[in-house]
Formats: sequence, C-alpha cells, structure tokens
Amino acid sequence: MDIFVSNVKCLTERLLQKQLANTDEVIEKLFCEDFPRVTPLDPQLEESAIQLWNWAVTKRVGTAINEHQKAKVRHVACKLLYSCEPENPAEGAVRKQILMASKTGRTWLDCKKPQLADNFLSLAVKSLETLYSRLTSRGHGGADINTSKGDVEKDLLRVLSYQAESALAQENHQEAVACMQRCKDMLLRLPKETGYLSLMCYNFGVDSYNMKKHEESSFWLSQSYDIGKMNIKYSPGAEVQAKVLRLLATVYLKWDCQQFQEKALNAVNLANKESVHPSGLYLKIRILLRCGAQDDHIRAGVTELLESEVPLEVCLSTVKLLMAEDRETLAFDYLKRVCQHFESSPELGSALVLHIELLLQRGKELLGKQKIEDIITGHYTGKQLSPQTLTCLHLLLWDKASKNFEAKNFSEALQWYNYSLSFYKAGQMEPNLAKLQRNRASCLLQLQQLDKAKEAIKEAERCDPNSIFTQFSVYKIAVLENNVEKAAEAVKAIGALAQGPVTSEDRLLVAENAASNLLSLAAQIALENEQQDTAMKALESLCEHSKDEAQVLTALRCLVRLVLSTIEKASGEIRHANLDVLLSYLKMALQKVSQLSPGPSMAVEQRTEDANWFRKIAWNSALQCESSPDRMRDFFVFSYQLSQFCPPDRAVLMGQKTCLLMAAAASLELCRKSPHSDQTEQLTQALEHIQICWEVWKTLKASGDNTKDPTVILLLLYEFEARAKLNDPKVETVLESVLELDNIEIKVLETMAALAMEPPAHFPLLCKKALRIALSLHRKQPQADLARCSQCVHSLIQLSLPSGVSDVEARVLEEVWGYYEEALSIITAAPEDFPEMEILWLLTRAWNTGILLYSLAQYPEAERWCGLGMSFLRHLGSLQESYQTQMSGLYSEVLDRLDKVKKNLIMEE
Repeated sequence: MDIFVSNVKCLTERLLQKQLANTDEVIEKLFCEDFPRVTPLDPQLEESAIQLWNWAVTKRVGTAINEHQKAKVRHVACKLLYSCEPENPAEGAVRKQILMASKTGRTWLDCKKPQLADNFLSLAVKSLETLYSRLTSRGHGGADINTSKGDVEKDLLRVLSYQAESALAQENHQEAVACMQRCKDMLLRLPKETGYLSLMCYNFGVDSYNMKKHEESSFWLSQSYDIGKMNIKYSPGAEVQAKVLRLLATVYLKWDCQQFQEKALNAVNLANKESVHPSGLYLKIRILLRCGAQDDHIRAGVTELLESEVPLEVCLSTVKLLMAEDRETLAFDYLKRVCQHFESSPELGSALVLHIELLLQRGKELLGKQKIEDIITGHYTGKQLSPQTLTCLHLLLWDKASKNFEAKNFSEALQWYNYSLSFYKAGQMEPNLAKLQRNRASCLLQLQQLDKAKEAIKEAERCDPNSIFTQFSVYKIAVLENNVEKAAEAVKAIGALAQGPVTSEDRLLVAENAASNLLSLAAQIALENEQQDTAMKALESLCEHSKDEAQVLTALRCLVRLVLSTIEKASGEIRHANLDVLLSYLKMALQKVSQLSPGPSMAVEQRTEDANWFRKIAWNSALQCESSPDRMRDFFVFSYQLSQFCPPDRAVLMGQKTCLLMAAAASLELCRKSPHSDQTEQLTQALEHIQICWEVWKTLKASGDNTKDPTVILLLLYEFEARAKLNDPKVETVLESVLELDNIEIKVLETMAALAMEPPAHFPLLCKKALRIALSLHRKQPQADLARCSQCVHSLIQLSLPSGVSDVEARVLEEVWGYYEEALSIITAAPEDFPEMEILWLLTRAWNTGILLYSLAQYPEAERWCGLGMSFLRHLGSLQESYQTQMSGLYSEVLDRLDKVKKNLIMEE
C-alpha cells in the first residue's frame, strides 16, 4: 500500500512540473498503476486525485495533451477519489464524485472508448442516486432542497443519455432504449431538457441511418419527433421537427418503399406541415415516384413545389428526377411551366439549357436546334446566359458535335460547332475559341473544304499560337497543300511545345505522351499523302522528344523501313547519305533497347524481339556496303551490340562471331586505305573486335564441333596484321600461335610473310621465318607448286641480299647462298616448269652481287658469285644465247682481272 501511495504521489508531482518533457510517459505509468482498495481514507491520495483533475482541466495545459491523455488523467483522478471513499461520504464529496465520474465517462465517449466510459457512468448514476436519496430524506418544504433535487435529476438525465449513447456505440440497442425511456420519464419534471433529449435521439437516428440500420434509425427518429411534441415551449422548433421527419421519411424510402410507403408519405407530409422546405417537397415527389404513384398525384406534388417559390435549382433537379423515372411527359410539361414561372429570372438560362439537353437525350434534335437558335437570338438581344450556364451549353454542343464526328457525320458535327461559335464575338481571344476553331477545321477538312479549314486554323493561331494542337492543325493543312517547308516548321514547333505539359483536347485522349502521339499521327497523315520526307521528320521528332522507349522503338522501325526503301532506289553519294541516316537510327535503337527495363509494360520477349529485328537490319545493311568499309564496320558493330540483348543461343553466338570478324576485317581495310599517320585508331579498333571475338569463339568452341571453322586462322591473321602495323612486339607470339596449329596452310604463312613487310609494318626476320617454313612445306608436297616455291625463294633472297657496301657480311652472303642452292635444286628437279623470268632474276642478282664484291676487292668471293650467276645460264630458254654471249665476255674479263690481281699479289710477296 505504501509503495502504491508513494508511486502515485511521485508521478503526480512529476506531472505537475512546468517543464516536463516526457508527459505522455508519466501519464501512461499512472494509467497502468494497479489500484488496490484503499481504506480508510488516505488524505495523500485524495490530494493527488484533486491535483491531477485540476491539472487536466486547467487552462495552462492548453494543447499540451491530447483528448486521450486528458481522458487517462481524469480516469486516474476519478479512480483515486473513489478508492478513498469512506462509508458515508459527505454531500460535498458525493457531488465531487458525480462531477468527476460523469465528465470522465463523457471524455471516454468522445475518445470512442465506450467500454471504458461505462464504469464511470455507472459510478456517476450511483452517486447521483445516493445524493438524491439524501436530499429527499430531508423533507419537501425547502426551496433550496427542491432546487438541489432538480439539479440532481438534470445531471442524472444527462448521465443516462450518455449511457444510452455508450450502449448504442456497443450495438446494445435494447439497453439504449431502456436508458432513453428513463430520460423520457423524467421530462415531466425537467421540461427544459426536451430539446436536448430530442436532438440526442435525432443524432442516434442519423448514426443508425449511416450504418444502414434502418429499423433502429426509424425508432430513434420517431422518438426524437415524439419527445419534441411533449413540450412545444421547449421543443427544438418546427424546422428541426420537420428535418427529423424528412430523415424519417428518407429512412422508410431506403428501407423498403413498397412496405413503408404510407409511413414515408405520412412522415414527409407531416414534415411539410411542420415547416415547408424545398427538400421536403422534393422528397415527397421522390417517394411518390418510387412508389409508382399515378401522374395526377405526382403532378399535384410538382405543382405544390412550384407554388412554394422554391429555387430554380430545385425545380430543375425535379425535372431530372422525373426524366430518370421515365415520366417524360410530366418532365417536359413541368419544365415548360418552370420556364414560364422563372421567365424574368436571370437564372432562366439554366432551365433553357436543361430543356435542350433533355430534348437531345430523347432524340428530338430539331426541337433542340430551335431552342438553341432562340438562345442565340436572345444572346444578341439582351437575354444573355450567365457565364456558368453558357459554359454548360458549350459543353453540351461540343459533346454532340464530338459524337457526330466519331460517327463520321462531319456536316452535322460542324453545325453543332458553329452553334457554339455563334456565342463568341469577332476578335475575341480565348483558348477555348482556339480549340473550337481546331475542331471546326477538322470537320471542314473531312468535308474537303480546305480554304474554310485554313481560315479556322488562322483564327486558332490568333487565339492560341502556343498550343501543340494548333500547330498540329497547321501541319495537317500543310500536308494537304503539299507544303513541305510549312509542314517541317509545324513539326519543329510541335517538338518544341512537347517539352511542356499538354492540356486536354476534344476527342483526343491526353496522356503523358500526348505530344508523341500527335507526332505519330502526323507521320501517319504524311504517309497517307505520300510525303515520305515529312513523315520521317515527324518520326524523328517523336524519337527525340518521347520518353516512352517502346514508342520510340516502334517509330524507329518505321524510319528504318522508310530509309531502306530510299536506299534501294538511290546510288552514289545519295545512297551513302541514306546509309549514314540508317546508322543514326540504329544507334538510337541500340540506346533505347539498352534503356528498356523489363517489367509490366515491357516484357523480356518484346525487348528481345526489338533487339533481334534491328540486329538483322544492321547485318543485312552491312552486307550491302562492300565498297564502304567504314559503314560496313559500323553496321556489323551495331549488329553485334544489339545481339547482346538476345538470348545467347548458338545461332546468336555465330552471328556475333561473324559480326566481330567482319568489323575487324573492315577496320583493317580502312587502315590499308588511310595514310600511315591515321592508321592507329583503326588498328586499335580492329584489335578490340578481335579480342572480343576470341571470347565469343571460346564459348562457341565449348558448345559444339568447330573443326572446319576457319575462325581461328582468320583471327590470328587479323591480329598479326594489326599488331605488325602497330609495331607491337606481341606480333611474334601471334606467329608462334599459328605455327602451333595442326595442318597449317602454306597460304597462311605466305600471307603473314607479306603482312610482316606491308607498310608501316617492318618485321623482316618474321617474314623470312614464315617464308622458310612455307618453302619447307612446299617442298614436302607430293607435287610442289614451283611458281609459289620460286616466289618464296625470290622473297627470301630479296630480303637477305645486301643492298649496298655497308650491308655486305659473310654471314648474310652465306644465308643467301643457301637460298640460291635451294633455287638451283628446284630448277634442276623440273627445269622446264620453273619460270624463265624468275631464272633471269636469280642470275642477275647473283651476278650483281659478284660485281659488288669485286668492287670491294673481295676477289675470291666475287669470282664465286659471278660463277653462280653463270650457272643459271644453262637453265635459260630463249634468252640463253643473248645473255651467254654478253656474260661470257664479261666473265672472261673479270677472270683476267682476277688473274692479274693474283700475279701482282705474288710479285709483291
């Protein structure tokens, strides 16, 4: 017990601190305290209870605590007070209990916690009954006692009404009825509470109605009305009573109109008798219509409505109600009477517009048009419609025009738009007028009235030149007039306006990509009019401005087809220019495909399909660029890049491999045609393609048989050429890789030999190595190709022979001598098959080498090489005789000189 008292006191003191930060935490601890039954009275707890109560209601708290926290503090304070209650509390203590218990219960009800409220309301009732008993026991004579008893009864009525409210909140209807009956019984002694109790029952009826509990609602509303009648002086008043009855009639209407028809009509008639109100008269008509009453009864009801001077709005709502219930004749008759009744009212226009709307709905267009023409006449004779009503009429006219346009009744649509135009003054500036003129132009174009359509569009431009729809209309006119320049300007304007937000337009669904949809439609219009260039401009603008990747890809497909059709017919520079345009489209397609995020709006299959379509276009285009290696390379590269968005099956991998091979080949071809100073970029690109191709090849190799595939040889050749021309020392490694291959082709070695010396490459040692191996392989063939053998020997000798005095070395001469011996052995084996001009070349180079050595005083070597040259004479055919005479003389002269030199050397010794 001491601990509990100490805790409560401590928490109360903390809560009373002015600068308390954790108020909610302290309140929660107090609320969760376990309350024992404390006896006898503990002054400390009672003091804490009073302090807590005062703290909760004091003005200085303000908005520092919310309603739930306030309820919890009151809850604790009230429980503390009751826990300290003595057996016979003083009257003041009882009044204190009543105040705190009733207010705590009320607060919990306001917090939608009726279960928590019940206990406190019961305590309040018990305390009130205790106090009333004490007051009664004192006698009946004193005025003060009577006043006090009256106050107690009044408080008891309030608490009982709270209990009824709590019971209803917990869906305990019977308990609520019992509590309310006790309250009614007390009204004879408390007549001033009549209004309060009547309104309480009305609120119960409203709550039940909102929850669709029609039976309970009707009960409470009936109670509200009956209580209000108990004392006219203190009732809520006739207007409130009528309001209660109208809701009661509505409840019967919603509940079951056929079953409760009589009750509904009685309730609404009684309401109208209590206090006439437009809503009551209107409700009566609703009930009559729902009950299927005869026209005479309904006519009487609408007449009563009209005679009650209700607002025009109510009358028009009644007309709509009659139409909705298929009482067309009554509706039109009543509407005619309404128009006559409100003839001098400035609001008459709304009735006239409704009349037109109903006529059009019922297909009575001729009568509707007559009414419209009457309004137009009145518009210019002082009977103008209000701006709001005129807007409604415009919307009605445009809706009718739009439906006729969609039904392809263009002449009729134009007439409805012209009715709308009749309400605008000449020179008037308004965006809606621009929209109207655009719609008129659309009708006129369909009617082949081009000049009138142009006039309408000029008016639209005057009113709203910065509208994307105005520019679209300008574009349509330009296309029909075959004005390419004007159409291009309009497309450019549409593209610029597409950067901003687009407002709605009649007959056009406007979404985030409205501008793109317009450009797509613009392209379609141009193609229908055989203006391909204009269509392409529109599609290009769409691709530039649309944020929808899928839409852009569709537009790019159209552009690709259009430019391909142009390429087929073109040649020369025009063809090349179109190929470049195609490349730009493929570049954009690659970008858009890569930006696609597969999801609900874009399936993976769709992205694959798009990538595959553009990949094939790039492939086929590359094959048509044999005379343009740079374009061929770019097309193949795009084809490869697009294929990366396709499933990597074997067919796709084969395509990737071929694309990369061809791109590398094209880069090397470009290199051969470029100046040496500009070759580095092409060669580097070729190497990049080759390296990627190696990776693709590895994947392919692991997935199937590739024994007959020449890819490895081609990759090695391309890599050898690229590295050789880049002066890359890794070129030797490439040659070694070739030599490690099984069944290497001689042609490959010969090609590599040539590439090793093709400028700017200069690798003579690698060249000779390749040639020696090639020559060796030639000699091993069952039937050697002597022409190719001779070529190998020729190249080896040419690469090795000294070109000047400084290059003469014994080692080099020995190497070349070996090649000559190889040549002689080949010639000797088949003298008739060896090319004669090749023999002559060998002879000449050997002889010249001898003469060079002679000039260097290397006489023995000179004699040897000249003799080598002479040895080829016998293998010459038709040229042998002429060369033998000439060379024999020269050779004799050389020998004579050599003899003299030898004799001089002997004499000197």
